Amino acid sequence: MSLDELYGEIILDHYKNPRNAGEMEDPSIKSQGFNQSCGDDITIFVRVDENGRISGIRFSGHGCAISQSSASMMTERMRGKTLEEAEEFISRMRKMLTGGGDFSELGEYDELSALRGVTKFPMRVKCASLAWTTLETGIEEFRGEGRANRT
Repeated sequence: MSLDELYGEIILDHYKNPRNAGEMEDPSIKSQGFNQSCGDDITIFVRVDENGRISGIRFSGHGCAISQSSASMMTERMRGKTLEEAEEFISRMRKMLTGGGDFSELGEYDELSALRGVTKFPMRVKCASLAWTTLETGIEEFRGEGRANRT
């Protein structure tokens, strides 16, 4: 099996068997994102514990295999992280998705390496980034740092 085939299988597995899919009652964070280019939409639900850690995370919505797989993989990586760790991870992920970083530099990116192919297709970068950007916006809003609150 080639690396491309393996990556394709990882994406399809997360698309067909999404992890942490579905809504969450009484989340600390609820953030919605929409990709106008292709119609993908996603809602991220996060429960933040008293120590500022993500104790629960789920997603709902619809879209292409890339956006839904990326959301599934994101939820697996974010559980247990502090909000600061999540933001740093999102920043590194964004760099990798846009070709500014190497997916193999850290072991935490094992399955996420399946998304490396999107770097060659700018329209697909938006699909792969949607869940990550939506979570980042939700964290900012949770802290009162959202766009509406910036001066």
